[in-house]
Amino acid sequence: MTKLVFYFLIGIVLAVVGLSNVQGDLRSIHWYHRRRVRPEDVPKYGRLMGIGTIVAGAGLVLSAALQLFLRWAALDWLVLIGLAVGIALMLYAQIRYNRGLL
Repeated sequence: MTKLVFYFLIGIVLAVVGLSNVQGDLRSIHWYHRRRVRPEDVPKYGRLMGIGTIVAGAGLVLSAALQLFLRWAALDWLVLIGLAVGIALMLYAQIRYNRGLL
């Protein structure tokens, strides 16, 4: 039960942070991760980073909700899929718009 509450809360936090990134507020992304992003690419970069963060958070929330309400105990793979897809989107945004990971 504690694990599910943790999944849910962290997922909500990630979704809120991702939403702020999609809307153009990039303060949650470290300066060195966005230092080489061209000004014209900032909206695209923020949108991709935000979508990746939202996907990761949604995986946590969806897994917690399904396990809590439907009593499906073996849904931790859903968390891993959500995190993997979210991280892949964020890595793509980093490489594409920041021209590297650092």
